[in-house]
Amino acid sequence: METTELLKKVRKIEIKTRGLSQELFSGEYHTAFKGRGMSFSEVREYQVGDEIRAIDWNVTARFGHPYVKVFEEERELTVMILVDVSGSESFGTRKQFKQDMITELCAVLAFSAIQNNDKIGVLFFSDIVELFIPPKKGKSHILHIIRQLLEFKPKSTKTNITQALRYFTNAIKKKSIAFVISDFMDSGFSDALKIASGKHDVIALRIYDKRERELPDMGLIKVKDAESGKMMWLDTSSKSVRNHYYAAVREREQMVKDIFLRSGVDTASIATDESYIGPLTTLFKSRGK
Repeated sequence: METTELLKKVRKIEIKTRGLSQELFSGEYHTAFKGRGMSFSEVREYQVGDEIRAIDWNVTARFGHPYVKVFEEERELTVMILVDVSGSESFGTRKQFKQDMITELCAVLAFSAIQNNDKIGVLFFSDIVELFIPPKKGKSHILHIIRQLLEFKPKSTKTNITQALRYFTNAIKKKSIAFVISDFMDSGFSDALKIASGKHDVIALRIYDKRERELPDMGLIKVKDAESGKMMWLDTSSKSVRNHYYAAVREREQMVKDIFLRSGVDTASIATDESYIGPLTTLFKSRGK
């Protein structure tokens, strides 16, 4: 991608996602993801409705009328985004590819994080850890992340979520908020997800294309597995073939839901032809409650 074209794309994504994070997500994000605790800020005169246990008795004795302690949330958090860059993320049949959706999601989350004075880091993974960008603050850091999302070329097309989660838990020692963004077309990552969610606050954002859930009647077609590169012929005119495909998809989706439930992670599913605003807002609000 030419430098000029890349900068235009970065700017376009920045304008759209920064505005969304300011207008829609800043309040919900702050409420959904709590700080590490409360720290003393100041004292002020007692007001009707203040808790009795908040009274500072030393200051009250000194001035002859009640004063209360005021505490502020220790806001700074570390946010990590684990991004699936495997071959299946280049799939899309309707509004956009999965990777386009993921890029915007990452940008929205990153801008929401820095608006709340949080650090943001990114880990790109396929069946290996492709790139690790340590958590930092600042607009220039976020623009660097967006540029990487737009032009990064992974070495592998396969997926290994377990490998990514293990790397993450070893690399980030302090408790953090971790968004895992993937289509979760993988298996065997249940244990790694449980370990990660036991140490960190993990949220799974599952990106899918509706065409993946159904097999239209198109006769005999040649298809290619985006991750393995394997080619095969499918007779989509066969009702049994279509039913078998649908049953396999439903089984895999239920397996992934069960893994999320057992691991205790919050989750949202986002289709490539729909807006991510609704699912993200619902997720943030449910966590805020």
